[in-house]
Amino acid sequence: MSIFARTQSRPWSFPALLLALLTVFLAPMPALAGSDDLRIEITKKGLGKEVVITQGTREWYMLVEVTPENTVVVRQEKEQDRYLVDESETHDRPLAPIEVDGAITDYINSVKTRVHKR
Repeated sequence: MSIFARTQSRPWSFPALLLALLTVFLAPMPALAGSDDLRIEITKKGLGKEVVITQGTREWYMLVEVTPENTVVVRQEKEQDRYLVDESETHDRPLAPIEVDGAITDYINSVKTRVHKR
């Protein structure tokens, strides 16, 4: 057997992986979500992240802004043009990326829980 002998590859592995990735990244998003559906948009902002969650006329917003010196977390909740929550907190150290992701995930889960209790 030669060192250049062809190894038998699984013919489904690469195409299946490619199809799965294309489906996830190129799947069309619904243009208009129903009034009961939450629309969640997460955006990277420098070293931090921002999340905007909307449902009909309600909007929840969280910004985690990380600098080399500190971290600022802003949370807002509004219905139409009226703010129900507008708070911020400052941490005296920069949050690690895993902590930023954890804060965003916790916030999304808390909004989902509160919405589903209604």
